[in-house]
Amino acid sequence: MVGELDFERPVIELRKKIAELKEFTQTTDVDLTTEIRKLEVRLEKLERDIYENIKPWDRVQIARHPNRPTTLDYISYLFEDFFECHGDRTFGDDEAIVGGIAKFKGLPVTVIGHQRGKDTKENIRRNFGMPHPEGYRKALRLMKQADKFNRPIICFIDTKGAYPGKAAEERGQSEAIARNLFEMAGLRVPVICIVIGEGGSGGALGLGVGNRIYMLENSTYSVISPEGAAAILWKDAAFAQKAAESMKITAPDLKELSVIDDIIPEIKGGAHKDVKKQAEEIEKTLLLSLKQLLPLSEEERIADRYNRFRSIGEFGLVNDYIGIK
Repeated sequence: MVGELDFERPVIELRKKIAELKEFTQTTDVDLTTEIRKLEVRLEKLERDIYENIKPWDRVQIARHPNRPTTLDYISYLFEDFFECHGDRTFGDDEAIVGGIAKFKGLPVTVIGHQRGKDTKENIRRNFGMPHPEGYRKALRLMKQADKFNRPIICFIDTKGAYPGKAAEERGQSEAIARNLFEMAGLRVPVICIVIGEGGSGGALGLGVGNRIYMLENSTYSVISPEGAAAILWKDAAFAQKAAESMKITAPDLKELSVIDDIIPEIKGGAHKDVKKQAEEIEKTLLLSLKQLLPLSEEERIADRYNRFRSIGEFGLVNDYIGIK
């Protein structure tokens, strides 16, 4: 089955068996109601056991699912009158990042996000969601425009990382990402960032300096991929599953470490199971964040963003040990 994940196979096989029995009952006079009900009870328990105890590597696989909703998928459900803007006014347009102006519940906002493809052709066109420097410069252009016209900024993060190719380096990939970090820190409008898939390294950070940072339940956020970490630590990418567990890259881990503000619950089995319902969960988070941030003054929003990042990495035991209160 296309898009089937290894850890889900027992659930999928049991669902298939139940469907077959129901079809058999409808086409014959044999009553299998009792047997079907027993299997449905078993399925409910199996789903609880699997989906409530998802391992880090399983979350990585869900985050990479080929049918996982993208930025444009969520834009179509969450915003009205989206007008996409193109180009960085320096080199060209990078389709690995999409952005533009829209309305959220009648409020003008700027929406920016990484965009990967749904098939091979689109992935090639969008460079598999790995931006070149012109993508980050396009994003920054839209952020500055939003800052000028007092529009909140909403960023969707979903990339394996910034493109590491020769052309990208020649055009200033590192500078473009660093510039975004610097400029986003001083934006006067509310900035809300949501990791919807993979949040990979500086490629993710280039859209990730916000007042509020959220992750979908089965997304990941890390400085390097599990395969890359495994290749460095154990000289073998086959240890990716072990690396995923050690790196603390899942939403529950990062919430505990205060790297993110909160976790947005996902549909059972992953956001790709029901995009509309998943968008509704994101909508609740956006409404709450805007309710908190819109009443603040410009200075308070900047201070809030500064303090949010300044507090990452504080550990009470260490502070107590060296006498800091």
